[in-house]
This record gives sequence, C-alpha cells and structure tokens, in this order.
Amino acid sequence: MTITIVVALLVLIVAVIVGVSRGRGASQLQAPPSKAPGASLPPRPGTSARPPTGQPPPKGGPEAPATGEAKRPGESGTPPPTPPAKGVSAPPAGAIASAPPAAEVKPVVPSAPPASIPAGAKRDVAGLRKGLAAVRGGFVAKLTALFQGKKEIDPAILEQVEEVMLSSDVGPKTTQAILARLRDSLARNELRDSDAVWTALRAEAIRILSIGGGAITCTARPTVVLMVGVNGVGKTTTIGKLATRFTASGKKVLLAAGDTFRAAAVQQLEVWGKRVGSEVVRGKEGADPGAVAFDATTRAKEGTDLLLIDTAGRLHTKAPLMDEIKKIRKTVAKALDGAPHETLLVVDATTGQNALQQALLFKEALDLTGIVLTKLDGTAKGGIVLGICDELRVPVRYIGLGERPEDLREFYADEFVEALFGKGEDEVAAA
Repeated sequence: MTITIVVALLVLIVAVIVGVSRGRGASQLQAPPSKAPGASLPPRPGTSARPPTGQPPPKGGPEAPATGEAKRPGESGTPPPTPPAKGVSAPPAGAIASAPPAAEVKPVVPSAPPASIPAGAKRDVAGLRKGLAAVRGGFVAKLTALFQGKKEIDPAILEQVEEVMLSSDVGPKTTQAILARLRDSLARNELRDSDAVWTALRAEAIRILSIGGGAITCTARPTVVLMVGVNGVGKTTTIGKLATRFTASGKKVLLAAGDTFRAAAVQQLEVWGKRVGSEVVRGKEGADPGAVAFDATTRAKEGTDLLLIDTAGRLHTKAPLMDEIKKIRKTVAKALDGAPHETLLVVDATTGQNALQQALLFKEALDLTGIVLTKLDGTAKGGIVLGICDELRVPVRYIGLGERPEDLREFYADEFVEALFGKGEDEVAAA
C-alpha cells in the first residue's frame, strides 16, 4: 500500500514536470522572431504611428505620404521629411506642400549699375556758355535786344524775330514753324511780357533739339564708325579727338585712313595715332578706299573696341563721289555684319545754310545716325543747329568749340539751350 502511494506521487510529479515543460515550449514557439536586418520595429513610446494607406510602398522605395499630404510639383519620388522628434508635434497637413522647395531659392543678384547721365543732366554749362560766346553775342544778343524793356508784347515784333532767325541760319522752314507757335500763344494771351516770350523761345529750342544726341557708345565689339563730310570740315581732326576721348576711357581704338586721295590726311591721322597709341590701317596713295575700310574692319575683329574710318572729302553735289561713299559703306557691311554701327556727318557750322544742304543730300545717300557740328565757336550765327535737327530729324552728337581734344563736347539739348539762352553769373549780377 505504501509502495503504491509512493509510485502514484512520482507519476504525479513527472506529469507536472512534463506539463510545465510543454507550456514553456509553446510560449517559445509563439514569441516574435529575433531582430533581423530590414525587419520593421514597433513604434517608439510617445510617437504616433502613421495610419495605413491601403497601398503599401514599393519594395525598397520610400514610404508613400499619408492622406492629406500631397506631393509638391516636381517632387515625385522625393523622400518624405524626417519625422518629428519625441515630444514634438507634427506639422499640420498641407504645411509641407506650401513650403517653397530648396532648389527654388536663388542668390541675391546685385542691382544693375546706375544708368549713364541722361541727356537733360547739367554738366559744364559755364564752360559751354564760354564756348558759345560768339553765338550768344550775335544771334542771342539780337533776340534779347528785341524784348528788352518791353512790358507788353506787340504781335508786330514777331516780324523782327523772323528777321533775326533768318539772318542767324535757323532756316526758313524752322523759322516759320517757331513763329506759328508763338503767334498761337499770343492769340491765347499767353505771352504777356518779354519773360514769357523768352521762355517760349527756349521751350521751342528744346522741343526741336530733343531728338537724341550725346556720345556714341560701344554697343558692339568692335563698334565701327564711318565719318563722312565735304572737304575741310574737320573729319580727320574729329577722328583724332574721338580717339583721344575713347582711349582715355580704356577702349582699344583702331583708325582707318580711308582718305587715300590726300597724302596729308593719312599723315595727319598717323600723328593722331602715335599721340593716342592707336594703330592706323592705311593703303598706298590712290588705293581703293573701300579696300582700306574692308581691311581695317577685318582687323578690328581681333579685339578692337572702336574703329574710326576716315573718308575723303567729297562734294555733295557730285553723284560719282556720293556713289563711292555708298560703296565703302557696303564694303564695311560685308566685312562685319551690322557695320557700320554709326555714320556721322561732320559739318562746318560757319557755312550756314550750305551746311544744311550738305546734310540733306548726305542723308539721302546714307543712313546718318548723327551730326558733328564743328567750329561752332567761330560763328556769331549758330542757328544752323536748330535748322539741321528740325529738317533732318538727325541728332547732333558732338559740337566743336576749339582746337583741343576736350573742346569736342557731347551735345545735350537741355545743357545747350541753358548755355545759349540762359543768363550767366555776370548777367544775373548786372540785373
């Protein structure tokens, strides 16, 4: 009996041990597998898990954005932003889409340099007034005398104004246009005294002259400038002065001695070339000027900023000579597309109405881009400036007021009118 009880207890103990062992084995079989590379981890405590989207991301690819977080344009396949750290709330839906992409952030570009001084800017008015002393003592002084001391303006005085303008080379057409406007102003009782008339005359001058002007600019490299005009107006000297100006500003200037019929012109240009350090392209005496212009234009393409082409003086009334200058222009255009970029007519201001006739015929033959009015300091008339600008609609680019290179001045309408019609310091003190 005792033995039976002992055996039964042993069997019970073995059964218990076997049951416990089986329970441990079952729990080990149901436990998660050991961590393996690439296996997903449960969310960290305190961090919200993303809701399922219903479409699992592609194998090895980035996770698809959650609902409400649309992709930004041009960011297909871009990895989502790093999840917020523990304890930091996630940004609201749509915030990521509204943020500008980093690729669109551009560096700050410095503002463009200020533009050059406008045409109306005042420069050396006193110096210009001094250079125009002859004109002020003639043309302007005569007009001043007509209105001096008059408190009321008689319409008959306009006949005297007409006489002064015609005798000062303003020209019939321009004179009549100015007088027509003055008569209209008188009829409207706008010109009650001499000051009003003087103001009206200045306004008319500015209106006529404000069609452009100022210095030529090197808009292309090289910029080719063709200089034309009749004999003795100062083309070669003007080229030398322009070369001095542009060389001083750091430009590389090339000179072309296209006046092959006058040996002195070539020599004169070479003197200017040595003075300013510019090369001079020349041909043999009597050579084809078109060939010289072509060679110079071709050479200018080798790093020159400005090419100034001299040409022989020619009578504007001689058709064969005008045809030749057309040929030179075409030759230059063949050597460089778009050239010449400027065609400047040099006119002697002392020749009066003849200068206007020259300009009219040269404009018919060539596409003039500007006028250089030389020797303006040597005439008491000076009205030719108004006549040329009004009838040709070609701007004056430079005026010559002396022999020195700096006496070739850029032309600006406001400055010119102020120097011509305005009162100097001595006149203001006397008044």
